[in-house]
Amino acid sequence: MESNYQGMIRSSFWANLFKTPTEKSELEEVLLSMPPFKNLSNKNIKLLMKVMHNRIYAANEYIFFQGDPGIGLYIIIRGEVSIMEEIDGERFDIAMLTRGDFFGELALLDEEKRSASAIALKDSQLAVIFKPDLDEFVETHSKEGIQILRGISQIVATRLRNLNQDYFTLYNRTRSK
Repeated sequence: MESNYQGMIRSSFWANLFKTPTEKSELEEVLLSMPPFKNLSNKNIKLLMKVMHNRIYAANEYIFFQGDPGIGLYIIIRGEVSIMEEIDGERFDIAMLTRGDFFGELALLDEEKRSASAIALKDSQLAVIFKPDLDEFVETHSKEGIQILRGISQIVATRLRNLNQDYFTLYNRTRSK
């Protein structure tokens, strides 16, 4: 009987369907290490954790596809995720993410489709904050919600600055040839 139970746990379909409870202490530890959440009080971290959803993905399973609607922010609790973009049938790896990293944050700021795909490279446990849940949290706890959105915006800005720097470096290399 126990081997059947183990099989169900490893099946991400069933685990996601029944929304296994997130390890609160592990999730709390990861959240407190992340800039958008690190200055929240214990009370507000616990309130935020109540609106988060636990998701389990098997190695090589897609979390979302490029072009899908953006519906939430994903935080890696365990595992490894690759962000990739496909252009004209060619795959480009954009980022490799591990514990404490997050992705899909643009879905919280706009209502655009996913600009890239995300795939679990190893068996992975993710916490997800869906946009409607975060919107409700921000409405109910505006000071803390603004703090979270500001933290996410700062990270998006940093990523954009780094991308701009990479672009100009590449542009200058090609121009000098």
